[in-house]
Amino acid sequence: MKKQLHICFLLAAGLLAGCTKDEAADQAAGKPFTPRVFNEISLFPESRDSIRILNVGDTMAFTGLQYSPVQADIAWKINDSVAATDKQYYFIAREGGAFRVSVNVTYQGYTTSRYRDIFVIPNTYKPKAAANVVMAYISDTASYKQVDFSAMTHMAYKVATITAAGTMDISKGEIARKAEETVGRAHVAGVPVLLGISGALSADGWSVSQSNQFGAVITDVAKRAALVQSIKAYVAAKRMDGVDLLMTDINASASIINANIAATGTLLTELRAALGANAILTATVAGSTYYDRYPDLSAANWINVHAYEDGVHVGPGKPLGQPSGFDYFVQCAGLWKSKYPAAKIVMGIPAFGLRYNSLDANGNNLSWTSYNYIPYKEILAAVPAAATKEYAEIAKGVYFNGIPLATQKAAWLKQNGFLGAYLWAGEYDVTGQQSLTANVYNSLQ
Repeated sequence: MKKQLHICFLLAAGLLAGCTKDEAADQAAGKPFTPRVFNEISLFPESRDSIRILNVGDTMAFTGLQYSPVQADIAWKINDSVAATDKQYYFIAREGGAFRVSVNVTYQGYTTSRYRDIFVIPNTYKPKAAANVVMAYISDTASYKQVDFSAMTHMAYKVATITAAGTMDISKGEIARKAEETVGRAHVAGVPVLLGISGALSADGWSVSQSNQFGAVITDVAKRAALVQSIKAYVAAKRMDGVDLLMTDINASASIINANIAATGTLLTELRAALGANAILTATVAGSTYYDRYPDLSAANWINVHAYEDGVHVGPGKPLGQPSGFDYFVQCAGLWKSKYPAAKIVMGIPAFGLRYNSLDANGNNLSWTSYNYIPYKEILAAVPAAATKEYAEIAKGVYFNGIPLATQKAAWLKQNGFLGAYLWAGEYDVTGQQSLTANVYNSLQ
């Protein structure tokens, strides 16, 4: 067996040498010659979405490569700047940021290149200066590639879901170190990141009907204490800047609504004690329903008000119309301003539309299942001119917040001294001139 392996090795070596010899002969004959890189698959995977995540101080070794012909010139580049000319290279993560490491093999005017993208999670960062808060709230299925960090001051990353068992499910953020990379890229852009925590959510960022997963935990003293410690550990591990409590379990049975709402204040107070004075703590609350039942939320840096979906246009027999209009927005702002200063209130703006799919004989919404929600980006994909409107002829009709309505709300907030706005959800939006987040940001800053 050893003899056979030895013969196979000699044959393979001979084939490689013959390949190099034949390539050299082709070059001598004036044929185009492309230099080659061998043994590169593990270092330069074919999937260009494969990003290596490192911490400051880590090293990634680019070794074991072979080149043809041996006379070729080697140049290692970091973001297009030459870093070395050896056959191997060691990338040392000295600072946070995005880096492209490439090897460029050149022979008589022809070059072959391979590259690997690396992101280094920063240890520290400086938050951007801003006059008002503009927070993009992204879900656990979102990617940093779907948002524009330059158009926000804060991000809430809803990567934690309280399960029926009472634990905190953060699994979607663990895939390929997604949570760490998301936080790191936000920090490189000067954007603080809050850990968003909720129970089971619908696409509109509110609880699934009759859900009580979050409420069942925070109304239990022992479970709440364990949750506080889990949150503290996770925030520290992912270098997050604080927490937003998206405690939406207030449409559960009537007997537990008040207890769930009251526990929000208790949880905030306990998180403040655990995380310290420098942590950013916020709570996302109902717009007009139950606003007068909330306890003291002064432990929060600010309050996020779910100021959309007025409840008038969903349900059997309900008329079609704009559920997130300007008047309802102002109404919600006024209710919460009666409890807290405007400078401590951040108002919600939807980046999605209400889509009607089936109507009754009177032209109204048919049932509880005859409507759903459609992201703003999908509305624009279907009707490109919809960015300047509030209605699109999709299915039986879609009502949403376009740029004029979103900027009207933002201008009103600034004129009346409110802290800012948040958008649900950031990944529902588009980037560029038609972005709701960007237009709100420009109006508030």
